[in-house]
Amino acid sequence: MILVCGGLADPVTELVCARLDACGHPYRLLDLGTYPAGFRIHWRWHGARPSGYIAGPDWKVDLDELTGVYVRYLGTEGRVRPDGVADESIPALHAEYDAGVTALLEHLPCLVVNRLGGGMSNHSKPYQALMLQQCGLRTPPTLVTNDPAAVCAFQATHGEIIYKSLSGVRSIVRQLGPDHVARLPLLRHGPAQFQAFIPGDNVRVHTVGDRLFPTRVRSTAVDYRYARRDGAEVDMAPAELPPAVAESCLRASRALDLPLAGIDLKVTPDDEWYCFEVNPSPGFLYYERHTGQPISLALADLLHEGAPASRHDPAFVR
Repeated sequence: MILVCGGLADPVTELVCARLDACGHPYRLLDLGTYPAGFRIHWRWHGARPSGYIAGPDWKVDLDELTGVYVRYLGTEGRVRPDGVADESIPALHAEYDAGVTALLEHLPCLVVNRLGGGMSNHSKPYQALMLQQCGLRTPPTLVTNDPAAVCAFQATHGEIIYKSLSGVRSIVRQLGPDHVARLPLLRHGPAQFQAFIPGDNVRVHTVGDRLFPTRVRSTAVDYRYARRDGAEVDMAPAELPPAVAESCLRASRALDLPLAGIDLKVTPDDEWYCFEVNPSPGFLYYERHTGQPISLALADLLHEGAPASRHDPAFVR
């Protein structure tokens, strides 16, 4: 049995459920948009692993029956009461609900896509960059600072540079222009990440288990996710990766413990490949819709087939 943890108001979660239905793979939905209303989770430690059950309005699944779990946390957004009205309860309560679910999912011996622990590297982009380098992926020249003078020196060395957030909080990537330079004194209130601008095409690689789905993205926008906001177009198509880059992407997803990952690359006109970061909860619907790549089908099959013993299984011997 497959367990889906997410909210149907989230289109990615909805797609996963629809794909499981289409494939005939049995699953149950733990709707985090309404949880805990209508759901019960009861578990305790049995030796080195959790034992118990999860129950919904008209179903009950023992934890030992689970072959795979897909989870996509909602945070405080997207939560509704059973009557469909937006839930305005104290956010701390929702955080406690999520913490309880997370504690269970982190220790299930079955495949979990993805455990929260696997995505923690995304909360520190410099740390994640070090891990990516260890996996054989090249990262752009990078500066992390709250010193305006250091930024100016970095720009003098590399010419065009971009800036972005340091953490997992979503931010819009922008090139540093004259207007931004004038605001650099504000940087002393909090550091940011600056990188040399890499020309070329973006390539988003979705890893699903041992499968790769690379998508080449052509756009004049610095951050193609917001291309329309900037009056730019986006063109997407399936791509091919050099074997060494493909192997490094798989190595990175395994090292980060992410059965599903969205890896952001860029290839220069000279065919040099750079990696910016890894998204631990990728919204792959956007890419599947534009390219027809069967990412959700691969995910549904992965959840159905489960996975061999992992480092989370106490029976696994390194």
